[in-house]
Amino acid sequence: MRLFASGLRKLVRRPATWVTFLLLNALVVLIFLAVGATLRQVEDAEAEAASRLLLTFPGAYAFVLAFVLGLGTLFAVIYGAAVAGSEWSWGTLKNAVARGESRTRYIGGQYASVVVMVMIGMVAAFGVGVLAAILAAVLAGLPLDGLDDMTTLGRVPEQVVRGWIALAMSAAFGFAIATIAKSQLAGIGVGIGLYFGEQLSGLFLPDIVKYLPFAAASSVISAGGGGGMGGGQAPALPPDAALAVTFAWLVGSLAVAALVTERAEIGG
Repeated sequence: MRLFASGLRKLVRRPATWVTFLLLNALVVLIFLAVGATLRQVEDAEAEAASRLLLTFPGAYAFVLAFVLGLGTLFAVIYGAAVAGSEWSWGTLKNAVARGESRTRYIGGQYASVVVMVMIGMVAAFGVGVLAAILAAVLAGLPLDGLDDMTTLGRVPEQVVRGWIALAMSAAFGFAIATIAKSQLAGIGVGIGLYFGEQLSGLFLPDIVKYLPFAAASSVISAGGGGGMGGGQAPALPPDAALAVTFAWLVGSLAVAALVTERAEIGG
């Protein structure tokens, strides 16, 4: 608990935390406001119907969460890699080990603080996204009749938890990569490369890619129009199966990070 609390205090003050959260919120807001502001000018009937569906409640709740998950996946990878890599480049892990801290317990505490910050950021982005969707609907002249649909609102907490697990896995993946590389820049660079590499691989190996971390994470929630970034028409896992695969990747990533940390030569 002590390591977890100190990790939270450290992350709250880090510029990477605020930059990541502000970028995620800004992108979600821009997407929905752009759709709302341009809906009246859309001439293609199919495109107009898709835009109306995006901004029509109660379905808009699912679309907002899907956008937060899709955009947040890459941000979570970068954030996890930045935090883990800094433990090596700044020497904080070395200092902790010198004080007699358990390597695995220290890494676990740092990751736990990352997960909490990811949860806060995701919930904040979802709330901001809903407000943006409401404003966009007003701009587009669409009704807000389904805003208080209790059936949909009752499903939101479960979908948020599923999305959190997906983003926690992405953060763990970036955390593990940076731990292996012992570098922030290498961790972020490799994480981004693997993310986009997986998206491209979906065009050629869709039946395999759907079990890979980011594709599975994009399928953990059921959002009428689809979840993650990329993927196109590639087949996706059912939400419950995707959740199980995502959790397996999360545990595996943390196990690798702990093993590498335990076996690493820390000196200098």
